Amino acid sequence: MHHANHYYGHSHVLARYCGLDDADPPRIHGYLQHGWNIGDGMAPDHEYVPGVAKFVWSERVRRRAWSLGRREVYVTGAPWAYLLAMEPPAGEPREGTIWYPFHGWEGQHIVGDHDGLIGEIRDTETGPVTVCLYWQEFRDKRVRALYERAGFRVICHGYRGGWWKDLDPGFLLRQLTEQRRHSRVASNRLCSAVLYGTLAGCEPAVYGDPMRLEGEQSAFGGQARIAREWGRMHGPSIDAAYARELAVAELGADRLLPPPELRRLFRWPSPQQDPALEATGASPR
Repeated sequence: MHHANHYYGHSHVLARYCGLDDADPPRIHGYLQHGWNIGDGMAPDHEYVPGVAKFVWSERVRRRAWSLGRREVYVTGAPWAYLLAMEPPAGEPREGTIWYPFHGWEGQHIVGDHDGLIGEIRDTETGPVTVCLYWQEFRDKRVRALYERAGFRVICHGYRGGWWKDLDPGFLLRQLTEQRRHSRVASNRLCSAVLYGTLAGCEPAVYGDPMRLEGEQSAFGGQARIAREWGRMHGPSIDAAYARELAVAELGADRLLPPPELRRLFRWPSPQQDPALEATGASPR
């Protein structure tokens, strides 16, 4: 299994949906899109073996991949959408905003003005604010302290994982639990977290200095294209009906596959054939 298929516990969520052992997911025979992007669904810094299946979130991404010469591309929907299907809301009250500052990753750090962004958040949000930092920024005491001194609750959903290490099967569930506690979801860039929150019932917002990555490359048109093509998803207040319709389309929430079909695409066994379950005598959830 390509190590990126484990990011954020994606393979674990899909194994659970398919009735298999979500503590030790079977190998996905192909590449799974692991984040919202404006290209072909695949991370540009990864190498891919020609002819190996690619599993993308939406029909829109599949068409872009096809136009770029990708073949063996299948629409499966985002793991987040499957998680929501398995975890219906409990109807608990919501309050405030969960805010996701644009973050770096293990290979690139963020360049931007956190103080300026904090000022914009204070000027815009009227309720309590939870700032969710990526683990890299959360571990940076200087960055974390900036948001804590501003009076915000500061959290981290966990590790993304990588190269089969620091895997975090509970990442998405923690993210969903937090988002369902809040009325709004916001970021300084349109991103997976904003689309996730919209699908989970939050009012979305995208505003503030978008910041940048060190040595950032504007792949597939970059921020200029995002602002142009997804312009209606930017601002401190966004039309909720439009945002939800877009989130459903971008996350493929209207394209979820039944467990047998998903298992067939991934070349996964049926639950009664899962050797891990047979060995322990456990039954799939």
